[in-house]
Amino acid sequence: MIKTKPLIVLLSILFVVTLIIPAVLVLPFSEGKSSGKLGETLTHAPSKNVNAVPTADAGVEVAVYRFSKSKIENIPLENYLVGVVAAEMPAEFGDEALKAQALTARTYIVKQMLSKDHPELPKGAVVGDTVINQVYNSDDELKKIWGIDYSWKKEKILKAVRATSGQIITYKGQVISAMFFSTSNGYTENSEDYWPNSFPYLRSVASPWDKESPKFNNQKILSVQEFETKLGVKLSGSTTIGKITDRTAGKRVGEVNIKGKVLTGREIRERLDLKSSDFSWVRKGNNIIISTRGYGHGVGMSQYGANGMASEGDNYQEIIKHYYQGVDITSAETMLATITARK
Repeated sequence: MIKTKPLIVLLSILFVVTLIIPAVLVLPFSEGKSSGKLGETLTHAPSKNVNAVPTADAGVEVAVYRFSKSKIENIPLENYLVGVVAAEMPAEFGDEALKAQALTARTYIVKQMLSKDHPELPKGAVVGDTVINQVYNSDDELKKIWGIDYSWKKEKILKAVRATSGQIITYKGQVISAMFFSTSNGYTENSEDYWPNSFPYLRSVASPWDKESPKFNNQKILSVQEFETKLGVKLSGSTTIGKITDRTAGKRVGEVNIKGKVLTGREIRERLDLKSSDFSWVRKGNNIIISTRGYGHGVGMSQYGANGMASEGDNYQEIIKHYYQGVDITSAETMLATITARK
């Protein structure tokens, strides 16, 4: 006599297995999923490789004149921005300060690319790689400069660039002149107090964080003869050097009267190669000791000030809107498309 109960159980098991096998064969081809143990579904995590992520800067190239090589190199915009931020701001700075620097760098180069005239550069170039425009270092150059720190510094700066991808700074719909410098004397300058033109967004603002900068105080010693030659003045035997007759909104030297010759603070800074136009001096024997506060022209965003704001929890938008008054952070998509269409 055949025992029907075990037979029924066996047939039932075979039926269930027949249903399961096709399902198991299909699961590995399901969208974004694979099967582990029966009854478990494993979802693939997205790649964390930041280099694989497309950005709004993609598709745009910058014609950079490499002064040391006397040649023009066409560099993808994102790579160019990484090279500028790396050259212009320490990678050790806070993430939000680096983002602010990336945003100013992109704004600067977009304005350059939209302009048709670049008389200071060879035909075909839109920007140089020195302080005349923005300093730029290639990836190979950064490897030599950073050495064993290359990987983490590159990744940190790339993230800052990509966090602001496709963004620029505008004032009433127009791309701004995104000036920046190292360290203020506690205040930034009105643009017209250093440069020829007045811009409503380049106004003097307080920047107290800069006092923590290692570049806040500087000193330079010149001989009386060197001082006289460079400024075109005669001090004779007088211990009095000159009288400051005007100060700027940013509390720097506006004008100085030296024995009847009037010079601006900027003229003195440039002729004597001083770190700042906020200076004081004293004569000691045949030498003149000049003390300066701050580092750079003082117009626009202070880099050490930006880092100070970042350390206090301010984001890059807040940093930008502090140093550039009344501006907006907007999409550069239309402008980048215009630049690409020209080629």
